[in-house]
Formats: sequence, C-alpha cells, structure tokens
Amino acid sequence: MNITPILRTGLYLANRPVVRQYAFKSDLKIKWVRPEKIPSIHPEKSGDCSKLSAVNPKELMLGFEKSKELETADAAVKSLFELGNNPYVNTTRYHSEQLIKEVQRHPLDYGSMEAKLARMTVFIRRYQQHMEEHPRDKKRKVILKEMIEKRKKFLKYLRRWDYRRFEWILEKLDLVYKPPPAEFHWITRKESLQKLTDIHCEKLRQEKLDEYRKTLEEQQIPFLEDAIKKMQFIRQEQIDLGIPVTVTEEDIEQNKKKLAELKAFREETKAAARKSN
Repeated sequence: MNITPILRTGLYLANRPVVRQYAFKSDLKIKWVRPEKIPSIHPEKSGDCSKLSAVNPKELMLGFEKSKELETADAAVKSLFELGNNPYVNTTRYHSEQLIKEVQRHPLDYGSMEAKLARMTVFIRRYQQHMEEHPRDKKRKVILKEMIEKRKKFLKYLRRWDYRRFEWILEKLDLVYKPPPAEFHWITRKESLQKLTDIHCEKLRQEKLDEYRKTLEEQQIPFLEDAIKKMQFIRQEQIDLGIPVTVTEEDIEQNKKKLAELKAFREETKAAARKSN
C-alpha cells in the first residue's frame, strides 16, 4: 500500500492556514446583557404606580377626630392621640379609611369588592415601604407576596364581572393590572442575540435606504432642469425638420411647474431647519 498520498494530505492539512469560516458575535458589535430580574413585591411588578401619601403627624387617630374632650384637653394629653406619637399601624388604618371613602358605594360600605381592593392596596404599599427599609424581613415578604396575588385574583374577577367598574377602580387606586403570561418563556442569550441581530440588520438596511433616497432627492432638480432643456431641444428640432412634433408645450410647462414647486418646497424645508436649530 502506497502511503505517500496519505502523508502528503496530512502535511497539507497541517500546514494549511486556518481560515475562519464563521462570524464572531463581536463582528456586529452587538452586546447583550441579561435583563435584571425584578422581584414580584416591587411596585414595578405589582402594578402600584404611586406610594402612600405623607400624613400630618399632628392628625388625630381614627375615632378621636370629633372628640369634644380632646378639643379642651391639655396639649400633652392631646399629643397621646396624635398619629405621630403612636404605632405606624394607626397611620395605615388612617390611610385605609381615606382610600376606602373614595371608592365605597355608600358611607357604610366596607365589604364590597372596591372597599376590599382599596384596603389591600394600602397594606401592600405599606409593606412595600417596609421591605425597602428592611429587605431581609422574610415574614413580611411572604405576606406581601400573598396579598399581591390575592389582589390580582380579585381584579381578575372584577374584570370579568364588570369591566367598567374594573377600569374605574384602577384609575381611582392608581393601579396597573398585570395578568400572568399565557405561556412561560425563558429569556435565552441565543434568541436575544438573534433578535438584536435582526434589529441591527434592519437598522443598516434603513440607513442605506435613507442614504439612497437622499441621493435621489439631490438629483431631482438637476434631472428636471436637464429634462426641460432636452424637451425644448427635441421640440425645436422636430419643428425645424418638419416632422410630427411629439413634445408639446403643455409637457414642458408641466415639468417647469414641477421644478418650481420642488424648489419652493426645498426652500421651505431649509428655512424650517434653520429655525429649529
């Protein structure tokens, strides 16, 4: 068996320069960063567009606003019933009472769907503030997650039962309803890079089209001027030679009108660009 051809092939493969047959991802200068995971308890994920408003610490607790005894009481005694000198749970109840009054159907309505959603919204926003200050409080975190999911179920039910009331309650409570996705989908690097590549290629194509359109627009005025001159020359030659005239005065005037309109439009565009700058 002659092994010379095999040896020659092996030497050729060993000494052949390595040529890259694929494209590195860096060739397109596309960089993908995995999106940051937002916890479900954050307002961006729960749909709460606003926070609890600040309360005057001198405000009296619920049930003592109309107390006649406190009106004539000493300042030290009155301070014992102020929100600023009591646990924060009293401030939360005060917020809850104020928000329920905005959505309740009648003055004694505390059990309707709207009242329940208002009460849950106040406690959710209070716990969100608490988690910002104490992010390692796991017990409050679990309670907050459960309350957010419960509110989503209530909103889903209200949306199916009465859509107009659903939209109204979202506006009143400053909420955004975010239903769960129909299908779960992992965000992968490969798929994201494919989408970014498509966007990059589309951008390059649009840039080339814009550049080509700009080139054609720059050639419009010289083209019309040259066309008018050639049409006038052809018409004059046909008249001098006594052959049927194919270029009419209307054709020439029509092109002149187009040229004048185009020049006026270009002047207006340049003037608007100067004003904007």
